[in-house]
Order: sequence, then C-alpha cells, then structure tokens
Amino acid sequence: MLSSRPRAGRWLLGMCLFLLAVSQTAYASDPVAKVVDPIASPNDSRDYRALTLDNGLEILLVSDPEADEAAAAMNVDVGSSDDPDATPGLAHFLEHMLFLGTDRYPEADAYQNFISAHGGDHNAFTASRDTNYYFDIEPTALPEALDRFSRFFVAPRFNPEYVERERNAVHSEYQARLRDDGRRINEATDRALNPEHPATRFAVGSLETLQGGERSLREKLIDFYESHYGANVMHLTVIGPQSLDTLESMVRDRFAEIPDRGLTRTPIETPLVTDAELPARLAVKSLSRDREVRFLFPIPDPQQDYRTKPAEYLANLLGHEGEGSLLAALRREGWADGLSAGTTNGDGRHALFAVSISLTPEGAKHLSRIQASLFDQIERIREQGLQAWRYDEQARLNEQAFRFQQRGEPIEQASQLAMRLAHVPLEDVQYAPYRMDGFDAARIRDYLADMTPAHLLRVYSGPDVEGETTSPYFDAPYTLSRVETWPEASALDGLELPSRNPFIAEDLEVHALSGDRPQAIVDAPSVELWHLANDRFGTPRVEWRFSLQSPDTSASARNAALTRLLAGWITDSLNARFYPARLAGQSFDAYAHARGITLTFSGWRDRQSRLMNDVVERLKRGDISEASFSRVKYRLSQQWRNAAQAPLHQQMYRSLGEALLRPQWSTSAMLDALSSLDVEDLRDYRATFLGDLYVQAMAVGNLSDELARREGLQIANALAPRLHAEDIPPLAPLAIPETPPTLHPRSTRNDAAVLRYLQGPDRSLESQARLAVIGKLIEAPFYTRLRTEEQLGYIVTAGYSPILDAPGLAMLVQSPDTGKQRIAQRMEAFLEDFDARMASLDDSALAPYRAAVSSRLRERDNSLGELTDRLWQTLAFAEPDFARRDKLADTVDALDAEAVRQAWQRLRRSQPLTVNYDARTTASDIPSLVDTFRPLPATRD
Repeated sequence: MLSSRPRAGRWLLGMCLFLLAVSQTAYASDPVAKVVDPIASPNDSRDYRALTLDNGLEILLVSDPEADEAAAAMNVDVGSSDDPDATPGLAHFLEHMLFLGTDRYPEADAYQNFISAHGGDHNAFTASRDTNYYFDIEPTALPEALDRFSRFFVAPRFNPEYVERERNAVHSEYQARLRDDGRRINEATDRALNPEHPATRFAVGSLETLQGGERSLREKLIDFYESHYGANVMHLTVIGPQSLDTLESMVRDRFAEIPDRGLTRTPIETPLVTDAELPARLAVKSLSRDREVRFLFPIPDPQQDYRTKPAEYLANLLGHEGEGSLLAALRREGWADGLSAGTTNGDGRHALFAVSISLTPEGAKHLSRIQASLFDQIERIREQGLQAWRYDEQARLNEQAFRFQQRGEPIEQASQLAMRLAHVPLEDVQYAPYRMDGFDAARIRDYLADMTPAHLLRVYSGPDVEGETTSPYFDAPYTLSRVETWPEASALDGLELPSRNPFIAEDLEVHALSGDRPQAIVDAPSVELWHLANDRFGTPRVEWRFSLQSPDTSASARNAALTRLLAGWITDSLNARFYPARLAGQSFDAYAHARGITLTFSGWRDRQSRLMNDVVERLKRGDISEASFSRVKYRLSQQWRNAAQAPLHQQMYRSLGEALLRPQWSTSAMLDALSSLDVEDLRDYRATFLGDLYVQAMAVGNLSDELARREGLQIANALAPRLHAEDIPPLAPLAIPETPPTLHPRSTRNDAAVLRYLQGPDRSLESQARLAVIGKLIEAPFYTRLRTEEQLGYIVTAGYSPILDAPGLAMLVQSPDTGKQRIAQRMEAFLEDFDARMASLDDSALAPYRAAVSSRLRERDNSLGELTDRLWQTLAFAEPDFARRDKLADTVDALDAEAVRQAWQRLRRSQPLTVNYDARTTASDIPSLVDTFRPLPATRD
C-alpha cells in the first residue's frame, strides 16, 4: 500500500427497479464498444453510464451535479497472488513505482504535487487478486488529474534511480508491520493452508525478496507490468459534477491509449486447502494480550453466488448476537466478548468461512466446549434453519438499505466501484451487495456440507502460546498439528436460532422537511436540545446525540475509568436484546469522554423512540451484574494494556493530544485506577453520575420540530438533569510554552519516530486559516523530500492538524532503520529549505493551495451521519457556531501571500512541541510535564 496523504433481484414490497436514462452521443472514431445501464438505488439521483472501450477497458461514469469533489479509481485484475515465485512482493512494489513518473510527467512528485495542490488525496493498495489506485480532487482540476493518472497505465518510466529508493520504501513498510498481530497470525495461518496456493506467499516485499539476478529488478518490473497490466484487465470509475458526456470525453482519449494486450485475469485452480491439511489445529503467539479462536472451513468462493448470497445467510445466523445465540451463551459463561462470522481468502473459486471469537482468559481454557457449541449450532441450522422466511427477512432489510442508500465519500465510492467492476457484471455494480434473488436451500446445504469437524482448521492466538516453529517473515511462533479425532466435549445449553425481527421499520415515508442550520428548540437551564430537519439525503432516518455531562467525570483518573466502565456496561448489557434492532437498521452506542457520556442513536424514524427510552431506563435502573462488569473491565484493561503495542504513529499523536487538551487522563493513569475497581464501585458511581447532570442533545434528520421536541424531552425528563452549562468544565486546548518539554510515548515498538508540532498564536479564524493553507503548502514537498528522496521511512506526513479550534501544523516521520536524532536533523534541514520557498511565495503561487483549502471546507456532507457528526462536534468548541466552517472558508479566501509568509515566520520563531521515540527512550510522565501549560487564547491583543 502506498502511504500518502466489497444485493439484481426483486423488490419484496413490489417496488419496481428502474434504469437510469443514459444519453449517448456519437463521436467520430468513437472508441466505445458498448454502453450498459447499471441498476441504481431509487434514492440515487445521479446519472450513470457504464461502457467498454474498444481496447477492453471497462468504465463506470457517475455524474453528480451536487458533488463538491471529483474522484477516480482504477482497479487492475492482478495482485500479490500473481507474484513470480522468485520475487515475492513484486506486485506491491510495482504499485509503488507507478507513482514515480511517467512519459509526460517524468518528475517523481508530479502526480502527488498536483493532487495536493488542488485539494485532493490519493492512495493505492495491493490485494491478493487486485491492485487499486484512487484519488479525489477539486472538480475543475479533474481533466488534468486524469491526464496524469492515465499515464500510469500507458507509459510509466520505471526510473532506475527510484527503483532502488522505492525498494527501500517497500522494505520500510514491511518493517513497520512486523509487530502487527494481524499480519503475524495471518502468515502463520498460511502455513496451515495448501503451500502450493499462491495466496499463501509473502506479499509485502522486502530487501531480501526484491532483488535482481540474471535480470535486473527494473527489468523484472517491466516484464511484470507488460505481462499483467492491460486494458482488458482494468476497470475505471470516475465520479464528478460534470455531465456524462463531459466525463466520457475526458476518459475516452486519455484511457483509449492503454494497450490491449489480450490479457485475462489469471485463474487460480490450486485449492486453498486440501484433505492433506485438514483437520488441524494451529496455535499462534500474539504480541498483544488479546486471545482469539477462529474456526475456518473451506467453501466455494461466494462471489459466484452473489445473486442469492448463501454464505451471507449462514453468516447472519452464526454471527447473530441476540438471545439464544452462540455469543450470548459464551458471554453468559464469561468465555467471550465478541463474535463475527463471514468469508475470507476468496480467490474466485475457493474461500474460507470463518467464525471468529474474541476470548477471555477463561474462555481460552474451554476451546473444546466452544467448538462443540459451534457445531451444535451448525447442526441446528441444518435441521431447523433453512426457512424461506429467514431469507425473505434478510432480503427485506437489504431492500430497505438499497432503497435509501446514501452516497458516502466519492474517493471511497470510486475505489469500491472500480473493484466491484472487476467481479460482477456492469449492470450490477451498485446493486450487487444488496441483491438477493431468492431462497436456494440446496445451495446453502452445499456450503453447510463443508462445515464439519473433518474440514476444520482451528486457529487459536494468544500471548500464552509458546510455538514450536516461527513464521518466516513476521517471526510469529506457532504450533501446527494434524488432528485425527477432535476431543469429545458437550455443547452449552440454551442455544437456539433467532426469532422474527420485531424492529423492522414499517413507516418509511420521507417527509418534506428542510433547514440550513440546527436551531435550539429547548433551551432550559439544565437541558439544551438542537434540531435540524433534513430531507436532503432522501431517507426517513434520524441521528440523535445525547451528551450526559458531569463535572465529576474528569475529577480523577478513577472517575474517568468509572465513566468508561459505565458507558461500556450500558452497551454490553443491551447487546443481546438490541442486536435485532441493529440488524434492522437501528443502532445505539455509548462512549465516554472528558465531560461525561454520549448516547448515540442512528436509524429509521419509525420505532426509534422505543429504543431510546429503553436505553435510558436500563441506564437508570438496570442491574449491573458481576458478569457484565467483569466483561467490560476486562475489555478496557486489554485495550489500555495493548495501547503500547498500537502502531507507533498513532501513539505519537495520542501523546500529543494528551499534552494539549484538558480535561483528560492518560490511558496509563486510568489503567492504574481500573485495577482496584469492583462492581459496587460502578453501582455507586452510576448513582453519583446520574444525580448531577447537564444534558446537551441534538437531532438531525427526517423528523419535525414537534416530534424532535417531544422525543428529546422524554429522554431529558427521564434523566432529570439539574446542573447548568456553567457547571461543566470546558474543553480547553493548551498553548505550547516558550520552553516546551520533549515527550516520549509509552511504547513497545522497535521503530523510531519524531513528531514535530508547530502551534498557531491563538484560536482566531485568521490563525486557523493561515495554518490550514500552510499545511496544504507543506504537505507534498515534505513527503517528497523525506519519504521519496531521502527514504527516511514509510510513514511520512505533514499537514494541518488542529486540536479543536486551536490551529497547529504536525510533521511526522516513522522509520525502522533511521534514528530519531537523524530524523530530527533532516526535518530541520527540510524546514530551512522550505523557509526559502515561503519567503518567495507570491499570490499566484498561493492561489491553488488557498482554493484547495477553501473548497475542502465548503464540501457538502455525503451522508446524514457525516452531517450530524460535524454539527455535533461544533458543540465541543468554547463558542459554538454552526456557521464556523463557512466563516473559516471566507477567511481563507481573503488571505494573501504576505499574511501567509508572516504566519510562517511566526511559526518558525516559536518553539515546537516534539514527541519522539526509539526503543531506548523512557516513557514520559506527560501529565506532570504539561501541568503548567495554560489555555491557548481565543485571540492575541
């Protein structure tokens, strides 16, 4: 992966599918071979055109007149499974190299600089069977971006100078993942599968595997590119506000040049697992404290059955978390706190069906009974579970989801659609994930026939495993054993299949309601309720947020830990009861924060208030059982103990946040407090917490003021708050002092990293605007210099990074082989050179970066949830203003080069806050070091 900045059928309610009208224009020498109309959601007003060029390239065009940004993605039917035996990682290496210059744009940073300068992002990833490249950008810059993007697939340079450099970058990426348990466990699992299957090989690449020989590495790259990259195995998606005809004219000539090499996707005939490997058990040592067991069964790749979804039917039953489910039984025994079911490792013909269970230490002692319980449930499905009503219920929920489909981010949609083009017919590219044509009991039985003890690979991972051997690339100790006969064990009692779902919404009418900004519909001393009626997303859904705020929350690390226990308990205690609601599109969550607990509800307007009232009643009067308390405490303990094992760059930013925002407590302080807490402590704290509350709430979606007021006040009155807003401590970003300390995270990682943070002088819109533009100016050159040219590490980023409304500029480098002192020196050398660039900055050079920042600020929200989250976050500011984003964009528009130059000079005169780390550093006591930090002022006199 390059670092820079996957349901056609009938409508069960009688709704007819419609095909979008597609206008077709005749062109001289038209390279379009055929045009197909894709099926789209009735809620989707965009225009689609799916076509195939004469060279074989499949293209999906999406015209969205309301889009604030354009996006494109290319999926290539080649991945790491196609690597030559002698050069593991070559497909991934090739993905990296395509970014580093083409015939028309030879500079290694030409593409990245253009995307960044026009408000865009870009990335790519290499999977087992696919490689996917994608970007987004300001719509006006789309033609020029496609110029640059298309040349990846026509005439890349494979500059010899950058072959060796990027080989080091790939090795750095590999080194950065060495301690990732997911990679380690997956590699050990590959040792238990068919060694002849290409997906079981090392896929990332390293200095050891990416070498030349009789032919140079560059020649191998070119050979691989010409053997596997061609228009016939490529699939392009372009999304933009332009008309379909305009989008088609953009892509026709540019992408018609991609050579037709007569390629097809390489089929994988080799089975993923054979009778020689099964049944077997595998035990893998994890670096984290997490314990998990996975039950893997070889099945046909369900991609072949996407129209009827037999594997999804089974996953729904086995992965159910409601009353009578396998997870509910395991939680009752204290053996597990999570379960998922689904398919993995699909190769077009073969796949694995996986049931994954997150275990407690006690659960790890009972693997045989857990296994027996799983097979008991599978047998129950064989005997009782193949019923048409169950299928129809799933299909109905899919139909609702597709009918009210929301758009999401264009860059994510482009990437997903391009990959889907590679695996389903053009007409199903939008509908495939939802399509359920009809109940096929015989096909489901085919899948069940493979889910037997004789076909089982059981994979246990945990810190207690010793391991008889070690995986070759990620150094994971493991033991693999063939099983002649599984030990006898009894299944748990109380297992049953789910009953009919009572939460499926009936009233799906979309009311004509609209508004620009939230309005306060309740403004009482102890309650504030904001409401925004909205029909823009064409869905009868509502998003609710309730912030239950108390000054006691952050009074001590003990209270902070108790608040997180309380939030975790309410979610845990309702999991089985409300799991059917989640399946029906009604979701609930509770999360703790510095000022209390927020309850979030997202779902259909119909029947939502029932869920909300039940949650509050449980919060107030529900029994806090010892079993539920123990599960939540264990989960929090694991999470906080594993924090030191998290990706290092995440730990660096977490340390920065702990230093510059109050009130809050570090994970280590909360972990220390957690150890002595018992269930009585939580019961007592609940009474204290609920006894002194201020409630802040917001409703956004398709409901009237009257309904929002009634439902919101039902919740507020049930909570009976009595504090006032001024009783709640505000969130305060802190100012970096003149002589700041250097901070070190508490980490077990082996890499080195430096995070340098430059802070604006105040929280004014002017300072925010200036630093946001500087962040855009520094983003691409920092990456090019320290990542592409100097190869300091794989993770290299720079850009605007505010803490609430406190502006700041963050620069980070993480490296597996360069020390923190060297990283800091090269950062400073870059900044000295960047000083000269900033000194010569004029208005014409500033213009595209200023426009990019302004355009990004003015982007429309792509979903109801995205809109709600943005508005809700506004209430965290000291002075909430729902017009803030527009005002900030206006301020950006008014900037001139002189103001930006002065802001940069002021930043360079100020002292940065530095977070650095290597394996020899001692973790900082961050709370003590920042105790004297003071709040950053709103403005400077």
